[in-house]
Amino acid sequence: MKFGPIPIEAAEGAVLAHATTAGEKRFRKAHRLSAEDVSILEGAGILQVVAAVLAPDDLGEDAAAQRIAQSMTFGGIEAKPAATGRVNLHAKAAGIFTVNAAVIDAINAVDPTITIATLARHAPVEKGQMVATVKIIPFAVPSTLVDAVMKICAGVEIFAVNAYQPVRVGVIQTVLPGIKPTVLDKTLRVTEARLARSGGRLTAERRTPHEIGPVAEAAIALARDNDMVVIFGASAMSDFADVVPAAIERAGGIVVRAGMPVDPGNLLVLGTLGGKRVIGAPGCARSPKENGFDWVLDRLIAGLDVTARDIAGMGVGGLLMEIPTRPQPRELLPAKNRLKVGIVLLAAGRSSRMGGPNKLMALFDGQPLVRRTTERALASKASGTIVVTGHQRERVRAALSGLDVIFADNPDFADGLSTSLKAGIAYLPQDVAGAMIVLGDMPGVASDDLDRLIDAFRRAGGNSVVRASHQGKRGNPVLLPRSLFAALAHLEGDTGARHLVEAEGLDVIDVEIGEGASVDVDTREALESAGGVLQD
Repeated sequence: MKFGPIPIEAAEGAVLAHATTAGEKRFRKAHRLSAEDVSILEGAGILQVVAAVLAPDDLGEDAAAQRIAQSMTFGGIEAKPAATGRVNLHAKAAGIFTVNAAVIDAINAVDPTITIATLARHAPVEKGQMVATVKIIPFAVPSTLVDAVMKICAGVEIFAVNAYQPVRVGVIQTVLPGIKPTVLDKTLRVTEARLARSGGRLTAERRTPHEIGPVAEAAIALARDNDMVVIFGASAMSDFADVVPAAIERAGGIVVRAGMPVDPGNLLVLGTLGGKRVIGAPGCARSPKENGFDWVLDRLIAGLDVTARDIAGMGVGGLLMEIPTRPQPRELLPAKNRLKVGIVLLAAGRSSRMGGPNKLMALFDGQPLVRRTTERALASKASGTIVVTGHQRERVRAALSGLDVIFADNPDFADGLSTSLKAGIAYLPQDVAGAMIVLGDMPGVASDDLDRLIDAFRRAGGNSVVRASHQGKRGNPVLLPRSLFAALAHLEGDTGARHLVEAEGLDVIDVEIGEGASVDVDTREALESAGGVLQD
């Protein structure tokens, strides 16, 4: 592949390195120039372009990424179609991600032009979450490099999502004087919530004295009818011969490991009894916050074996939180977690598919839809909300009376979506790092959903596009980084930012928020099905 400045007369078939404007015509980055395109550029006085010219044995970025992905063997994962030199791979179900690190390292060592990135080994994932991505850096790569990667991939499972299984769990809680029943009841609720995320269920509970014999008898009984037994001791394990590990052995079981290099979670006990797993839960497992208990529980529920050696290897990354009573205080959040995000709420449309009524005035639980959506935006972590008005602007403003929003009037709303996007972006302050585009007609998107998108944007350092999804399909809202604002100014007609995202080649993070990401109310049927009542 040849890359660099190319005289315009020799540019037919070349791939543009940068978005290029010729009069009113805009050619996106990575566009392959046709003879007609060259003529348009010449007519605009453009003498040369920076582009890539492919050699006969080169593979275009999409074709190369697609071939590599197709050569991979993986389980519980779906590969999406290639776009902008990238193939993203998503989990088919919730579970635990496993990966062959040696194979990934070997692929990434072939050539810097071909990359693959994955989640960390044993990361918990949700259905539809992206777990890996194949990315071709330049616009094309030699086919020999792709062949070398495919050879590495042959005959080996590279990664997998091990789906959670709906296990049955019996719980033992030991009791000492002074332990309140409310503490035990809360422990059950927290445990049920942990199991619910994987479809498991708590089938039985036994409360026993904090003694070896009674605990052993209860463990035998519960192991008989359940897939797993969890023991919550009234007192923390202080020795490897203490009540919980000793009771497992008294019952005829084996203690696989007592103690783990994860904090919180140090005092976990893992054993087996009659072919069933037994976990002596650390005290921190009474709290819903992540701790070492979650790491072991989730892997077992996903059907993965957990050995003493596995637990011993959890120390790197095992410091999950500082304990407030210790001398090392928790450090302040990094600056990226304070990146400002502004919301641009689009409320200028004509509701043309409704045949007359304004859908934004439809009542949901007695409240106009536009007010419901705006209040949820204001309750989020966003730094401010811009509401773009156009059609029936005074009526929309009246519906939002008293709310702390900034109105951006769009007199050109009839010309399409792009005009509202540009009007809203223009009102955002200079210190915002990103703009979340929220459609006014999506009743199923809650404040918590908006916060999840903002959190993902901040974790990525404010440089990625963050998109709501439902069951692996892209939806709305979409959060755009400031780096796209200038390009948004060139949008025309009834188009959104989708093609800009693809053209600029930014990373895209999909965040599963459920059905709300795909439910809008463009038609009477859809609105009524969602619980709305039209007002005119």
